[in-house]
Amino acid sequence: MRLIPRLFALLALSASAALAAVPQAGTRPDYVPDRECLGCHTAQAGRWADSKHAHAMAQAGPRTVLGDFAAAHFSGPGEQARFVRHDGRYFVVTEDAGGQPAEFPVDYTFGVRPLQQVLLPLPGGRLQAFTLAWDTGRKQWFSLHPDGAVPAGSNLHWTGRYQNWNMMCGECHTTAYRKGYDDRQDSYRTTWAESNVGCQACHGGGRAHVDSARALAHAGNAKGAPVRTPNQALYAERAGGPAQVDQCAACHARRTRLVEQTTPGAPLLDNFIPDNLRADLYHADGQQMAEVFEYGSFRQSRMYQAGVACTNCHEPHSGALRAPGNSLCLQCHTPTPDTRRFPGLKAKHYDAPEHHFHTPGSAGAQCVACHMPSQNYMVVHARRDHAIRIPRPDLTRTIGTPNACQNCHADKGAEWAEAAIERHHGKHARPEHYGQILAAARRGEATAIPRLAALIADTTQPAIVRATALETWARRNPGPVPAAALADPDPVVRASAALAVAARPATERLAQLPPLLTDPRRAVRITAARGLVDLPDSRLAPASVATRRAAMAALTAARQAMADMPSVQLDMAAIALAQRDVTGAETHYRRALEREPALQPARLGLAALLSATERTDAAVELLRAGLAKSPAPGQLHLALGLLAGQQGQWEAAARELREAVRLMPEHVQARRNLYAVERYLARTDARARE
Repeated sequence: MRLIPRLFALLALSASAALAAVPQAGTRPDYVPDRECLGCHTAQAGRWADSKHAHAMAQAGPRTVLGDFAAAHFSGPGEQARFVRHDGRYFVVTEDAGGQPAEFPVDYTFGVRPLQQVLLPLPGGRLQAFTLAWDTGRKQWFSLHPDGAVPAGSNLHWTGRYQNWNMMCGECHTTAYRKGYDDRQDSYRTTWAESNVGCQACHGGGRAHVDSARALAHAGNAKGAPVRTPNQALYAERAGGPAQVDQCAACHARRTRLVEQTTPGAPLLDNFIPDNLRADLYHADGQQMAEVFEYGSFRQSRMYQAGVACTNCHEPHSGALRAPGNSLCLQCHTPTPDTRRFPGLKAKHYDAPEHHFHTPGSAGAQCVACHMPSQNYMVVHARRDHAIRIPRPDLTRTIGTPNACQNCHADKGAEWAEAAIERHHGKHARPEHYGQILAAARRGEATAIPRLAALIADTTQPAIVRATALETWARRNPGPVPAAALADPDPVVRASAALAVAARPATERLAQLPPLLTDPRRAVRITAARGLVDLPDSRLAPASVATRRAAMAALTAARQAMADMPSVQLDMAAIALAQRDVTGAETHYRRALEREPALQPARLGLAALLSATERTDAAVELLRAGLAKSPAPGQLHLALGLLAGQQGQWEAAARELREAVRLMPEHVQARRNLYAVERYLARTDARARE
């Protein structure tokens, strides 16, 4: 008897710490010390000096450490720590990775307001963000795990991988960051030019600019223009709001890095792939849910579509708002708007009870209260939703998304808020909101498929919405990916289209992906290459062989830039397996599991590989070792059942499959195989009794 699917059906292809140099500043030939910029640009320097960017990170010392280190003690559920100072240095006494008490020096402060963390060194060149933080408003230590402490050994513990500054934080809190990750040793040699977000973090290396300015001054040429910084040169080619938003999104976005060292001012999708409106990050209507920063929200806004840039509202060097309160919005939204600059503006008195129907000057009368509701992240850090959307309590009623009205009127229902808006503004027929379509798709409704297709084709919708619709549609529809999406003007849509095609049969991939290997944006090129990774050169047109080779080199570099992320090791294993590199695949699977033992797809993938290479006993041992670590062990029991069946161990197969069905009662594959095994055992037992 043979079980219905093989173990490989479970796999969807999609070292101990070594001592290394402590992360530190390092000279860079194309960068100059910040003081050389600040000495000439004094007005900008003055505004920057007290900004969050200026204090993003600093060496620990009396002027930078804000928390109480006078033998302060924190005690919470499962967490204990003391903060002390001796010999002129700061220390934290807390549990180490093994759960034992130890003392750790504070090397750097991290952030400035409304909270400040401290960075503690660990072997392997690591800095770790300690998960007790200082509340700069309340002047007290608090836990960043308010729902309960994370146990030692977890990747979310302060000593764990996902609290590692080198992997998670450093690139956005320093200037000219180089991670310097050693994949073999799982260690770092991280450097940066400045331990803050300084001038060259945004403007690019300033060496040529400074040298040319000095040469002009020495020659007495008061009218000469210094060499532009790299960012200035790129901006000259890419003027306008979207280019500036790309610049800020390098840090103010959920995204995946594509290169070891980014280029300030370059198009966003040359340095990163930004996340779309994923269900684990955003509500169905696009409102922020998880910590997504600002980019994904702002890309949904009418402001972005109209060409509004970050610096229309924020002074770029201080980060402060351009104007206080409603005055900020009233720069544009007035009875006499500048329609030459922004043609879509309507002449209306917005700061009036007729519009906001609240008492003037009250909290409810503030534009941001209704159009940019805030949510706390890291417990105390309130961040506003930059989609700048109209409150929609009707969507709360129909699809369950939150609305700004109930942030203040929590005792009232969505129906009450909906009626209040209609009473003041009248009842209007609204077209279907993309949130209604995405919500239907998330619920698995069949009617969502044609609605998603229409949303993808609707170029009046924000590109990030159409890209999200495309990814959602592709997961539920085996039909051909729309050709228009592959040629969309926005690279976010093209990248999502390439990702959708990558999951299609080889004939479709060969027909649609090769032209994208020469796309202007790196993110699109490497996504196309990922979709062709399993095909030999002989299947490609001669002109595409070289372009794929170049795109594959960029894909390899992108994966290596994030190789310290266990999920990336999993994808590296899948790429190696697709290229029939069994040894490479095993290496990456093992690295993924070493770095995150609970990463179940890596465990299942490695077990499949071991079984296929006639190491069944090792596969069984690997799967059993994962049972205690897995939060959802049903798949592991299913795999063990399939392995036992392949070996003819039918009683063992039945035991494992029964446990799989108990844990996953709706799992069709587990139930089908259990039924087959039990029927086989029943027939065997009946024959034995005859």
